[in-house]
Parts: sequence; C-alpha cells; structure tokens
Amino acid sequence: MEELWRSLTPQVLGALVRRYGHFETCEDAVQEALLVAAEQWPKQGVPDEPRTWLIRVASRRLIDLLRNEEARRRREDTVRTPDIAAAPANSADDSLIVLFLCCYPALPVASQLPLTLRAVGGLTTSEIAAALLTPEATIGQRISRAKQKLRGQPFRPPETYDERLPAVLQVLYLIFNEGYTSTAGDALDRVELAREAIRLTRMLRRALPDDGEVAGLLALMLLTDARRAARTTAGGALVPLEEQDRSLWDAAEIAEGTELITLAMRTTALGPYQLQAAIAAVHSEPGETDWRQILALYNLLEPLLEGPVVRLNRAVATAMVHGPDAGLALLYTLSANQQVVRGHRYHAVRAHLLELRGDRGQAAETYLMAAKLTTNTAEQRYLRGRASAGGPSTPERPDRQPARHAEPPARAGRADA
Repeated sequence: MEELWRSLTPQVLGALVRRYGHFETCEDAVQEALLVAAEQWPKQGVPDEPRTWLIRVASRRLIDLLRNEEARRRREDTVRTPDIAAAPANSADDSLIVLFLCCYPALPVASQLPLTLRAVGGLTTSEIAAALLTPEATIGQRISRAKQKLRGQPFRPPETYDERLPAVLQVLYLIFNEGYTSTAGDALDRVELAREAIRLTRMLRRALPDDGEVAGLLALMLLTDARRAARTTAGGALVPLEEQDRSLWDAAEIAEGTELITLAMRTTALGPYQLQAAIAAVHSEPGETDWRQILALYNLLEPLLEGPVVRLNRAVATAMVHGPDAGLALLYTLSANQQVVRGHRYHAVRAHLLELRGDRGQAAETYLMAAKLTTNTAEQRYLRGRASAGGPSTPERPDRQPARHAEPPARAGRADA
C-alpha cells in the first residue's frame, strides 16, 4: 500500500495543481488525503480507482483550506468546487511536470531538492534532512519558502529542460539511494522508493532520449538495483558484495543497464552519471572485480564531481590496487572535514582498510564507532558483526556523490565498508 501511495502522490498533486494552481495548498491537501487513505484503506479495502479517490478527497480538503485563507473571497470566486460524483479524473501521469515544477530555476538549489523529494519522492522532512546532511528545522523552512515561491507558476512542461535537468537528476538519484539503502529503520532498503525512482527516470529517458546523463543515471539505477535480492539473507542481514550469490542478481536489469551505458559513452559527452554507471557495470561483470579499471574510472570522476565522497570511494579502490596504506593515506586527506567525519561511512571505510592492513584491534574499534553513527539497524548489525568477526569486505553500495553545488551536498556519501 505504501508503494501505491508513493506512486500516486505526484500524480494526484499534479492533477490538483493543473486544475486549481496554489501549489503550496494543493500539497497540503494531498498529504491530508493520504492520511485519510492510511486510516480507511486498511479497513475498507483499496478503492477501484485509488487515484480518482485521492483526487476527490484532496479536492474537498483543498476547498476547505482555500476558504480559510486570508484571501478567501477572491479565491472562492476563482476556484470551482469539484463535482465529487464526476467521472474518474484524467489518467495522465503528471509526475514529470511536478518534478520539473519543483526544480523551478528561481528557487535556490538548496530549496529545489528538499521540495522535490517531499512532493515527488514522498520522503519525510527527517529523511530529507538525513539525506542532505542538513538540520531538520532548516529543511522544513526551505520547503515552506519554496512552496510559497511557486505560487502562480504555470503547470506545464518547461520550454527547455537544460537549466532544470541537473537538479532533476540529483533528486531522482537521491530518491533511488534512499530506496536502495534507507537512512533509518530496521530494513536495509525501501523497494517502493527505488522502483519509483526507476519509473520516473524511465519517463525522463523517453522525454530526453538523446541525453547521455539521463541514460547514465538510468543505467546506474538498473545495475545497482539488479543486486537487491542478494544483498541480505532471509533474516535481513547485510551480505557484502564478494559474498553475494550472483545467481540471484537480475540478469535482465544488468543487460539493460550495460547496454544503456555502453551506448551513452560511445555517442554522448562523458558525464558523472555515466562514469558512476560504468563503475557499477564493472562490479557486475563475472569473475574477480577489476579494481584497476574501477580506480581509473574514479580518477576520471573526481574532477567532474569534486567532493569528499568521491575521494572516500577512491580510497577503497586505491587500497585494492596499491595496498591499504595507500588507501589510508588518501582517506586521511578527509579527516579535517567534520561533515564527513561525523558520518558513519568514513569510519566504516577506515575500519575496512585497517582490517586489510591487519590492524584488527583498531579496526574493531572503528567498526563500532561506525555502528554508533548509523541509524539503519541492518547496517548497525553488520558493522558490529565486522567488529567481532573481522575479515575484509568490499564496497557494495552505489556511489553517493556530493552535488556540484556548495549547498546542500545532494549526493551525500554513503560508501560501503
């Protein structure tokens, strides 16, 4: 049911904004309609037309909200009360329009990202704050200001995609990453989020079939998602990459992702999403991992995506090629970055490299430090297990790179230990 709500949310929001405008109030009305659905559907069953049901309930609430605002009389003259008994609403999926609307160029990137993650991805304020490494109160303020600034903006596809596309790609990547490894909770992943990110990226690919970075992002998602079934045991324990049963990997997703990235790198200008997809493709190849090729790709990636997380991942690849001391030396260059050091990924990677070097005692202490800093229960169990059991493991998660903007670090790093 959560997966259904998440896929319907941008569609319902799009239908209301298209008809009435008032993005900020429409978004509030949709959230309240979802609360009603959460209460009624488990008891009464899912309606035959869940999208239409949500649009009708949200429309009722929207009218109530508009009538209570300061400009009540003017808005009541322009907003028509919906016909609750009308035929099912237009089935067009407005998700991409909502996505590009939230990435309105007049909004600062720091506001575009949380607004879109909320409206399209369905993430909570706390999840967005964790993903962007930003205080929750700050995220709430940015979302509120962004919704106010969107008042009066026309609800239609943008005349040009170019200036909004980087933010759109970042948001889709963040939604997928939160789905692939959730910020908090008992489960390692949130399948419905990852699937929604892939669905939206497929829609974007159909709209922009010649864009190499769109193809690269879709390839990266597919190649990464292909490993989902092998990432955990039946009991939910995390399984590192080299211990996974590759027969459980989704061969169709790997084939599609490999074909996409191969074509994009041959025919379009090289970009960071393509390089990250290429790294994922190398990890998906049969046999032992070609770490030299991965390191070469990271060396190409870092100038395009400067930031601590690229270097965090490059440190692991460096260790696998040139030895743990070389990896630790590169990792040490991040030790003054308090934002990185406060996150558990830095300590998880350091523990892994210390373990490779044979410093089991120090590695165990560092694994425990990493475990204390993560809020995902599955990761906590894994890291504590590494502290007590030892034995190297290679990075399994996709690279979560920092944004090319100074604030916020949109692809805030989650490199695996």
